[in-house]
Amino acid sequence: MESKELLHIVAKACDDKRAQNVIALDMKGISFIADYFLICEGSNERQVQAIAKGINDAVSEKGLNIARMEGLEHARWVLVDLGSIVCHVFHKDERSYYNLERLWGDAPQVSIQLKQEG
Repeated sequence: MESKELLHIVAKACDDKRAQNVIALDMKGISFIADYFLICEGSNERQVQAIAKGINDAVSEKGLNIARMEGLEHARWVLVDLGSIVCHVFHKDERSYYNLERLWGDAPQVSIQLKQEG
């Protein structure tokens, strides 16, 4: 599966769990970590966990596995490593503190269509 297709599957999984402020950054040529970063937030720990588990469920349905998931227990910043995509699921209070969008400001945003936009 191509990275862009996987990105849309992950973004939809986040949207399905009502993640807020979902953005995708094209990391190709900027970082060797991944092709894309997907960044989103949940309003509380329970929602952050639900978003991360929703990502796991969505990729499992496609026969794919998550390489690594960190931070699920405390649910303040859950990192979901899918190889070509790294998804950062933040608690809303943590997102502004870490401000990955500014840290990786050289990375162009990728357009993703979500049902909650609008």
